[in-house]
This record gives sequence, C-alpha cells and structure tokens, in this order.
Amino acid sequence: MEMMEKRKEEITRRPLYVYDLPKDILTNLVRKEGDGPAAQEDASETDSTTDSRPESRAESSDGSKSCSLCGVMFYNLDDQRRHVRSDLHGYNLKQRLRGAKPVTENEFEKLVGDLDESLSGEDSTDSEEEEAGRKETTLSALLKKQAAISTTGTEEADDTFSRKRKRGPGKAPVYWFTNPILPPNTYLGIYRAIFSTTEQENEGAILDIIQQKQLKPKPQKAQVKIPLDAKGVPLPEAYKEPHIFMCMIGGGHFAAMVVALTPKQTKHASAGPLVKEATVIAHKTFHRYTTRRKQGGSQSANDSAKGAAHSAGAGIRRYNEQALIDEVRQLLLDWKGMIDTSELLFVRATGTTNRRTLFGPYEDQVLHQNDPRVRAIPFNTRRATQNELLRAYVELTRVKVLEVDEAAILATKQAAEAKQVAKAAKPVAPAAPKRSEEEETALLHTTQIQALIRRSKLPALLSYLKSNELSPDFRFSPPDTQQNYHAPTPLHLASSLNSTPLITGLLAKAGADPTIKNNEGKTAFEIAGDRQTRDAFRVARHDLGESAWLWDEAKIPAPISRAEAESRDKEQKAEESKIESERRKAELERLKTEGPQVSDSNGLGKAAGRGRQKVLGEVAKTAQQKREEEARGLTPEMRMKLDRERRARAAEERMKKLAGGS
Repeated sequence: MEMMEKRKEEITRRPLYVYDLPKDILTNLVRKEGDGPAAQEDASETDSTTDSRPESRAESSDGSKSCSLCGVMFYNLDDQRRHVRSDLHGYNLKQRLRGAKPVTENEFEKLVGDLDESLSGEDSTDSEEEEAGRKETTLSALLKKQAAISTTGTEEADDTFSRKRKRGPGKAPVYWFTNPILPPNTYLGIYRAIFSTTEQENEGAILDIIQQKQLKPKPQKAQVKIPLDAKGVPLPEAYKEPHIFMCMIGGGHFAAMVVALTPKQTKHASAGPLVKEATVIAHKTFHRYTTRRKQGGSQSANDSAKGAAHSAGAGIRRYNEQALIDEVRQLLLDWKGMIDTSELLFVRATGTTNRRTLFGPYEDQVLHQNDPRVRAIPFNTRRATQNELLRAYVELTRVKVLEVDEAAILATKQAAEAKQVAKAAKPVAPAAPKRSEEEETALLHTTQIQALIRRSKLPALLSYLKSNELSPDFRFSPPDTQQNYHAPTPLHLASSLNSTPLITGLLAKAGADPTIKNNEGKTAFEIAGDRQTRDAFRVARHDLGESAWLWDEAKIPAPISRAEAESRDKEQKAEESKIESERRKAELERLKTEGPQVSDSNGLGKAAGRGRQKVLGEVAKTAQQKREEEARGLTPEMRMKLDRERRARAAEERMKKLAGGS
C-alpha cells in the first residue's frame, strides 16, 4: 500500500501525457465498467439538492477540483474560479433555481447557437467588471430568448428536449480506468474526444488503441527549427508526424494552432528529470472590433433583428466583421495542408455567424461540418487566445487523476434516501378550502365598490351597481372582517367616512335602505361622525317623504330641508370662526403682557408659580406627541381646523418676531 501511495504521488506531481504513458501504468490499465465514477452518478437518481457525482466531492493530491453542478473538472484553483464566472455555470445556476436539470457544455452551445456573441469567459488580462458585464449581457439575452419562446406557445419544444434527456445518461466525456499499482480508490481518466469516431465505436479494444497511440519522445538533438515558406507557413516536412488542429472564434477573437502530438524532451537544470513538452508547429491569432460593447451581440445580429444602424461605430463593426471573415478563411486556406493531414480538428465556434465563417459554405472551403475529425472542445473555455489554446491542448492530452471516497458517497446517498423517506412520511397540511365562483364574484364586487366609495366617485358607483345588477344594499364579503363587520353595506361605509354626497346619492338615486343594521346593531345614521353627515340623512328624509322608509326605525331624527341644513352649516361655521377669533385675540393679549415662555435654569418656565410646574421625574412630551393628543378622537374636519389654527399661530409668532427685530 505504501508503494501504491508513493506511485500515486509521483503521478500527481507530474501529470501523465496520454501519448507517452509510463510502462507500468500502460501495461496495467483496467477499464472501469460503466465509464467509472461519472456513470455511477447517471445510473442512480438522488434528491435534486444532492449531487452524487464522485468527482464533485473528490480532490486528488495535486489539488484537482471540479464543479458538481456542471460536471467539469479542474487542475488548479484559477481554472475553477474562471469557471464559476463563466456563462455555462451561471446558466446552470438559473436552471437549479427553476428546478430544472443543468446542461452540459455541448447542450449549452446548442442553446446559444442563434446568438452571435461569444459566450466564453474572458482572458485573465481583462478586468472583472468588464467580464461580469459581458456575462450578464449574454445570460440576459439567452434567458430573454427562452422566455419569448415559452410565451409564444412552444412548450412542446421544451417537452421534446426533456424527452431527449430522459432517453438515457448518454456517453460520458471521459473514459475511466483503474490500475493495480495505484490505490483502489484512485481513477485515471482520458477524454473520449481525443479518439477518432471509429475508435470510439470499438470501445472493447480501447486499451489496445491507447497502446497504439503511444509515441516515442523526440530526442533533444533531433529537435530542429521548423522550416517555413515565403508566407511563413510550415513546409510539408514539418508536419509529417501526427498532429492536431485547434481553433477558437467568438466575440471578434480568433486563435488557431497546429500542434504535434510527438512529445519533445528538454532538460531544465532546475527540474532535474526530463520534462515532456508540446511542439507547436504553427499558431495565429486575430482580433477585430465587432462586438457592441455594453450591449452584447455582434453588429450583424443587431442588424438582422432591428435593421441596419447608421452610426459610425456600426459601420466600423460591419467592416471589421467582413475583414475578420476574410482573414480567417485565408489563414485556413494557407494551412490547408496541415489541416488535411491532422488527426483531429478541435473547434469552438458559438453562434451562427462564427460557424458560418469556418464551415461556410464558400469557395475554396477548408473545414467541413460533416468531417468526422471535427469535434467540440469538451470543457469550458475562455476568450480565443494562444494561451487558451495551449491550456485546452494540455487539458485534452493530460490523464485525469481522481481520488474517490466511496464511503462518503455511500453515506451521502443513504442520507438522501432517508431524507426522501422522511419527506414522504411527513403529513401534508390540509389545503385551504377553495372559494366557489359566487364567493370569488362577491369578493370582486366588494373590492370595486369599496374603492369607489373611498374615492367619493358617486357617478361611477351608481354606474357599477346598475351595470352589474347589484342591490344598493349589497353586503360586503367576507362579512367576518373587522371593516365589513362595522360597515357591511355601501351606505354604512359612506356614513363612517362622513361622505355626504355619497349618502345623498345612495338614498335619493340608488334607493339604499337606511333601516339596515350592521353586526353591532347600528344603522348607518348611528355611525355617522359629524353633524353635517347626520344632516344629510335628515335632508334625505325630507326629500323622499315619510312614506319612503321607516325613518324612526332607522334612528333618523325629524326631517329638515336643504336650505335649513345649509343655514345650520353657515351658523356653525360662523360660531366656530367667532370662537377662533376670540381665542386668537386672547392669545395675542397674553403674549403682549407675558411674552414668550422661556425656561429658567431649573427647566421651569416663567409661569411655574401659577400652577404650571412640572412634576419631578415626569418625562417632557414632544411637540408631535402633544399634537397627536390634541387630535385624538376628532373627526377629519375638526383635525383640519385644528391644523389651520396651529399654522395661524405659528405665522403670528413669526410676524411678531419680525416686528420686534425691525
């Protein structure tokens, strides 16, 4: 066991190259049934909040990590952080929140196939603010597109997609192997994408295929400078050995590379043993300003959706799009010899415009969509740069080392099953009784009528009652609420709000019954808040006549005419005005003789000796508290009058101070 751990430590310290595996590893490889750890997750369904994927919980000794949500593995923390900021991860988070299953990289590319903006993350040289802005723009565009599709009645497409996912787990992106010289909980993984279509169909002989792919490292002395022609393109003798072609395009960025699979050997003084490195035969990058900054999408996509824009920036972007297409296609034509002899063609091109740039159709086309060598890069990538291509190549050709804690996985699975059992055994709370159609209609009428009464909309109220064939004595629903208990009819509610126009209209025009009592046994007249409101009932008794209703049963006093009611209002207002005038006059006289009250050193005013002393320990009330006490119990009209008095006194004080200052 100690020897196994030591060998494992050596492997994780120096990653294994698929095309040059150590002899002890190569000869002892054993295929893990069901594609290893990845298939275990597909074979069993667990609770939606629990991910049973072993690689999501495992870390090898070299710090390998993975995303349990997206099923992507990483070999350093920087890669994991970039993935968390990527569009794929953000979209899968949205899926999880909506209760849907996450999607793979290939499925995500299909979803965004109609978007021309590059959905990759940004290179490490960009600021996080720009990256976050672009990611938000991309995700917003995709989610808006899906929302638009769902609202136009294409739920059938979602059902079709769901049925496709339910057909089976599909093929895992990684072949998993075990090895007797390694601990039993350690797995070795190789990407399926580096095998040709014929090789993938012959999975039974996958171990023999791996052995046939082994390449002898090129000695250091045999490494010579790559010969180039007049255009700077490598000559045919430079790419006679096995090699692959890789390219990425998106967001105005393009990067391409042809790399030899035969490893080269260089000896670094600090490294000690020989280090195997890749031989890049040719590489090229282009960048053009084609993306509408802070808005997302390419200029061509915007023109197709909204029509051609006429700004200077739009013209520049259109020119750059065509220039990028011409440059990319010319490069592919120059590299045609290397591309035609490549074993595999790895392409990342999201969006119809980018794919049309590479796969045409156009004259002298080099790449073809139906070429069996063409395949997508099976993991998340960032902006198309030379460094990103090298990173992708290293990721594709390095053996994954994964340590799985089987006991922890089993415990998690058992906990999830126990949670499901407990959830199923939990008693379901009884659902609230569903209202009948009559109850729903009564609630609707109640809401509408009460809103019209509160806004004193008499014509609208009468029209609503007539158009819906409702009685003026309509009972509000539900009757057990506090408001409807006190004011169950429109007339009661108008009286409690002191709305004289509504009272007159309901009695004279709608024919409301004033004898109806609320649940407290009071008529509408008895809950009126002021004399003016009560006079409205008496005027209605006068106008309608004694034979209209049993007015005494409604507790309404003797009738009065409208002229008498208006005279009473004028007399009351004149009396209140006289009282107010006298009060102001008395207050002015007091101010002339006593002056404003000033607190002394003991906190008592000048009038302290005249019975205004404060009790020791009493907390002084604020001005707001005093105003609230004065207004407590008053009707809305009286509160308005009191407020006018306060403002008048304050104005008098200001005038007095100004007169004294001058």
